[in-house]
Amino acid sequence: MSDYKHTLNLPETDFPMRGMLPKREPGQVSQWQDMKLYQRLREERRGREQFVLHDGPPYANGSIHIGHALNKILKDIIVKSKNLAGFDAPYVPGWDCHGLPIEHKVETTHGKHLEPEQARGLCRDYATAQIETQLADFVRLGVIGDWDNPYRSMDFANEAGEIRALADMVEAGYVFKGLKPVNWCFDCGSALAEAEVEYQDKKSDAIDVAFPAADEAKLAAAFGLPELSKPAAIVIWTTTPWTIPANQALNVHPEFTYALVDTGERLLLLAEELVASCLDRYELHGEVIATTKGEALDLIEFRHPFYDRLSPVYLADYVESEVGSTGIVHSAPAYGVDDFVTCRAHGMTFEEIKSPVQGNGVYVDDLPYFGGQMIWKANPQIVEKLREVGALLAHKVITHSYMHCWRHKTPVIYRATAQWFVGMDIKGSHGRTLRERALEGIEATHFTPAWGKARLHSMIANRPDWCISRQRNWGVPIPFFLHKATGELHPRTLELMEEAAKRVEVEGIDAWFRLDPAELLGDEAADYDKVTDTLDVWFDSGTTHRHVLRGSHPHGHEGGPRADLYLEGSDQHRGWFHSSLLTGSAIDGHPPYRQLLTHGFTVDSQGRKQSKSLGNVVAPQEVMDRLGADILRLWVSSTDYSGEMAVSERSSSVLPTSTGVSATPRASCSRTSAASSRAGTRWPSTTCWRWTSGWWIAPHSSRRGSRRPMRSTASSTSTSRCIPSAPASSVASTWT
Repeated sequence: MSDYKHTLNLPETDFPMRGMLPKREPGQVSQWQDMKLYQRLREERRGREQFVLHDGPPYANGSIHIGHALNKILKDIIVKSKNLAGFDAPYVPGWDCHGLPIEHKVETTHGKHLEPEQARGLCRDYATAQIETQLADFVRLGVIGDWDNPYRSMDFANEAGEIRALADMVEAGYVFKGLKPVNWCFDCGSALAEAEVEYQDKKSDAIDVAFPAADEAKLAAAFGLPELSKPAAIVIWTTTPWTIPANQALNVHPEFTYALVDTGERLLLLAEELVASCLDRYELHGEVIATTKGEALDLIEFRHPFYDRLSPVYLADYVESEVGSTGIVHSAPAYGVDDFVTCRAHGMTFEEIKSPVQGNGVYVDDLPYFGGQMIWKANPQIVEKLREVGALLAHKVITHSYMHCWRHKTPVIYRATAQWFVGMDIKGSHGRTLRERALEGIEATHFTPAWGKARLHSMIANRPDWCISRQRNWGVPIPFFLHKATGELHPRTLELMEEAAKRVEVEGIDAWFRLDPAELLGDEAADYDKVTDTLDVWFDSGTTHRHVLRGSHPHGHEGGPRADLYLEGSDQHRGWFHSSLLTGSAIDGHPPYRQLLTHGFTVDSQGRKQSKSLGNVVAPQEVMDRLGADILRLWVSSTDYSGEMAVSERSSSVLPTSTGVSATPRASCSRTSAASSRAGTRWPSTTCWRWTSGWWIAPHSSRRGSRRPMRSTASSTSTSRCIPSAPASSVASTWT
């Protein structure tokens, strides 16, 4: 039988009928590495206008997840598009290496008996191994960058750079030491940053407690009464019985109206609008006999329910009158920010503040009734003690949203400790507060999506001072010397910090921890204590604009130390975007970025967060092994990243079929056979040319010459141009 194939004008292509991406892609990646593609791109683009996307460092712990893949692919798409648009667009990946999770891993593996320097060495080794694993996966995703020379926060140069950044902020006048309530985790044994606190439901004892009046004559006068007909008490409501032993004041709102209610046995002082709900909760009947404004109650004293001390009334605007409360707040200044501020404003000294809870969550041994007990276990006993003395009016177990440590998933508290802070409302050496400078910087920043601006603005406008010190081992030290008698910083602090930075640059952070103070202070060493606190890890990553972009990888600073773009998940408004804004504003007077772009989180097809317990985790490594990295990249580029991005085993497997990936190379690069060419046959379909050319025109031509990243729908626009116009017969999937 004759072979009729050679008599027909059939198209031919060099492309295989099947993509076989899992087999072909590793070879392509190796080829890029062998030819030093990134370095050749930089050389080719040398001298052109720069576009710098500064990489937010992932934490060097564990394998990458689908969120990491999404983030890195988005960055790669933007960087490559900027290179194609004519910019010199470098990409230097980085890693965040210090902090408690790694320290905890080392302690779990090797025990807590290790010497500090040995533990730090093991932490460094662990982080190095984790980076190698993550780096291999990022490279496998097809991300092009300076993988031979990434930045790591634990590199000696970066550790030294962080100390120099701190010195800049000290010189600017924004750093101070103070006793303030901070987020405290008993399991960490350390303060937590706001970004390290998450809210989860917690069951708590909600109690209404009566504080007996100590000066009934003064209380009667405040209500315009000649005298009180029976004993009186002010009533508070709280969900933290463990703070009652630390109570030192009571707060009322100056503008609220308060009522004195006769319940038969005694008089109760409550917010007037809450009298009915409170009496119903106490199962009491009562009659209002007098009312007065809160301001009339200022400084009237009441007795602690079971300790022999007084609790004065202080006026406070933060008091609320929501249903379920009493309109009066019990104040334990060691365990509440508002409590602390109000008590300090009324002259309470640091020494007078009672702080019976230790760093491990246990009451000090000499605390009457509850000494030596864990606060959570002491709660029921405190409730019973209040019942015993007749001070408990109501008790109910409620479920409410409460602060938890993001690492241990255990409840945290506010706890007053001596810490180092970056002051938000201190007028620095430039005459402006950090809050003012940061808010001005937000106005000068372009946000994508636009709602990110209001979110970050609200966070900065309302945030407290930033606690930057931690009581941990694996972290960059705060290289201060404090006078033993006065507690003041050494007068040559800036000079000493630079000397410490020079040593750390050579030997790493161990140089400070093993330092004999006499080496720097000489005879003065006997008068000073060396600080051993470490810096918050958000200070690590938040200062990379100084010691990476302006130091180890000096890109994008012809017009000042700023990157064109920071791109991370939307949670980084309270994380990296936030800390970088504060440090940049403090050091340089403006944010370290011109634009902020945020993407949503990955969820499953039902909108649920991916979780091992739900069995809905999509591991990028498994997708690459089964389908190829290009399938992940196609999913990212064809999905609106401004909101939640659904991905599942089903979506990742049907995506190539729904978008007709295999048709693209065959249709765009098909060629006729030799016989048909000699016969003058044209390309098989001008339609194919139109839709395949649209693949590149859509995302790139509209952004040429622009510093703005692609909009969230740009790449899906190119896909939509291709698919509807592609001949149905040519879109059959063969990528299996």
